[in-house]
Amino acid sequence: MDWKKTGKALLFPHIAIMIILVPVATVLLVGSMVFIGTESPIAIVSYVLAAYTLTVWCFKIPHIIKFFKDFKNGNKYAVMWQADPRLRVRISLYGSLLWNIAYALFQLWLVFYHHTFWFCSLGAYYACLAVMRFFLVSHTRKFAPGEKMKTELVKYRACGWIFLAMNLALSLIVFFMLYWNRTFSHHMITAIAMAAYTFTAFSAAIVNVVKYKRYNSPIFSAAKAISFASACVSMLTLTSTLLTTFNDGSMSAFEQKFMLGSVGVAVSVVVVAMAIYMIVQSTKKLKELKTEVKYAKQ
Repeated sequence: MDWKKTGKALLFPHIAIMIILVPVATVLLVGSMVFIGTESPIAIVSYVLAAYTLTVWCFKIPHIIKFFKDFKNGNKYAVMWQADPRLRVRISLYGSLLWNIAYALFQLWLVFYHHTFWFCSLGAYYACLAVMRFFLVSHTRKFAPGEKMKTELVKYRACGWIFLAMNLALSLIVFFMLYWNRTFSHHMITAIAMAAYTFTAFSAAIVNVVKYKRYNSPIFSAAKAISFASACVSMLTLTSTLLTTFNDGSMSAFEQKFMLGSVGVAVSVVVVAMAIYMIVQSTKKLKELKTEVKYAKQ
């Protein structure tokens, strides 16, 4: 037996085998945790298979990075996407707008179904996000970034005022969580998946807020500020979920409420600070534009 070839075949299998391994390992791992039990022979096999799948994909990472770099530099649509921030922001806004509208309508339907202000608060929050994104979409559809700076600043400031109104809905969400002990309980795997999604969205939102400042477009900055605010509320919901799902009795009810309240206050403070910053900066720049126009006419 040629051990070198065997080892190479095991560590670098064909890409078709690697693709098949992902759903098979995932189904076995989830099935063993949820239905079979973590100490059964099938569970042990699923752990080994999952570890092997992760290992071979890690060995493939340099090839995957090279493939995407070649694709990004060689495909005309990928080049267009990379070179046109307006296109990226527009598509992101359209997708986020549709998601916000659908989610807000779903929350409002839950209000009539369950007769509770809890879902009304969530619905109001996502409705505000949808309104702001609609303003931004209508502008990016007609004008290039920076083409109508005064209009962009006015809409940027309007988004800041809406953020302040949103903070009322956010405060109601935190109040219902603490006063009525309104929390979310999910399966452990679902909670882990939610955590992975939330931390990814939160990290991407922070990166984009900093990244898109270089374009000097209030519309772009407002779009990323909305994504950041949405990620902050997702972090609040995740905190509630994790405290409920993974609490084994070691934390008292007071400790859970204190931690959840601390995160809620932090999120609320961040949203208010961001809103005030947007209002102050846009008002300042609008005054500067007005002064420049005045001197230009003289």
